Amino acid sequence: MEPELTVRRRRIGPEELALIRQLIAQEGEHGRTHLSNRLCELWDWRQANGRFRQIACREVLRRLQAKGLVQLPPILAGGRRAGDRKAVSRPEGLDQGPLSGPLPRVQDQLALQRVQGREQSRLFQGLIGTYHYLGYQQPTGAQLKYLGYHQDRPIGCLSFGPAAWQVGARDRFIGWSSAQRVERLEWLVNNDRFLILPWVQLPQLASWLLSQCLRRLRSDWQQVYQHDLALAETFIEQDRFGGRSYAAANWICVGQTQGRGRNDRLFQGGLPIKTIWLYPLRRDFRPLLCAPEP
Repeated sequence: MEPELTVRRRRIGPEELALIRQLIAQEGEHGRTHLSNRLCELWDWRQANGRFRQIACREVLRRLQAKGLVQLPPILAGGRRAGDRKAVSRPEGLDQGPLSGPLPRVQDQLALQRVQGREQSRLFQGLIGTYHYLGYQQPTGAQLKYLGYHQDRPIGCLSFGPAAWQVGARDRFIGWSSAQRVERLEWLVNNDRFLILPWVQLPQLASWLLSQCLRRLRSDWQQVYQHDLALAETFIEQDRFGGRSYAAANWICVGQTQGRGRNDRLFQGGLPIKTIWLYPLRRDFRPLLCAPEP
C-alpha cells in the first residue's frame, strides 16, 4: 500500500503519486523544471499572488525521490541551485570615503528603498557578495531586499526570505503545534542578510535601518505577495556578533541553535551556534499562528 505524506503543506497520497509517476514516464525527457511546472498546472498549485508554486513543487519532487517513491530524470543542465554561493561582480564606482559621526547629524539624509529593477538588484548582489561574510547566495522562495542610502550613496543592505522550517526555541516561544507550524509557516519571515558597509561608522545606524525596514515590511510583503506577515526571525552567530543592534530595535532573543543544519540526521552538530531573535510584526501573532484548525 502506498504511503501518504505531506510535503510543503501538500498532501501526497496514492493518487498524487500515480499522477507524478505517469507524468515522469510521459514527459520526463523534458527535464525536472518542466515536470514541476506541469505538476503546478495540473494541481493549480499557486502562491497567494497567483504565481505557480514552482520552487515548492521542485522540493516535493526531490523529497519523494529521496524517500524512494519516484525516480526523477537526470538533470539536463548544471543550473545553480537555491542556496548555492553565487559569484558576483564587485560594484564599480562606489564612494568608499569614511562616513562617520553622530546619526542625528545625517538622519534626514538617510533613506531605505526596496530593491526593484535590474540595476538595484545587481548593486545589492554585488555589495552582499563582496562585503558580507556569508557572501551572496541564490535565494529560494519569496524574497524582499532593501538598500539603505545616505543621499545617493549606498550604506547598507537587508533581505528577508522564507523562515526556517523547524526551530525549537522559536516554536516554543510561539506555542504552536507541528500541524499549525506546517500550515502557517508562511506567516513568518527570516532576515537572512544584514550588512553595513565597512567604511560607514554611524552609531545606531544598524538599529535605525532595522526599525525603518520593519515599519514597512508587512505592507511591502502584502503588495508583492498578497499575503500578510506575523513574525520576523533572524539567526546571529554568537561567536561573531552580540546582537546589540537587534536588541536596540526591540527584537527578542529566545535562545540559541544546537549547531545542526537541516541535513544533520545523525545529530553530529558542527555548525556555528547562533542566537535566535524574533520580532512580532502583529500584536496578535500568537492567536493567529496558534488558532485551532477550521
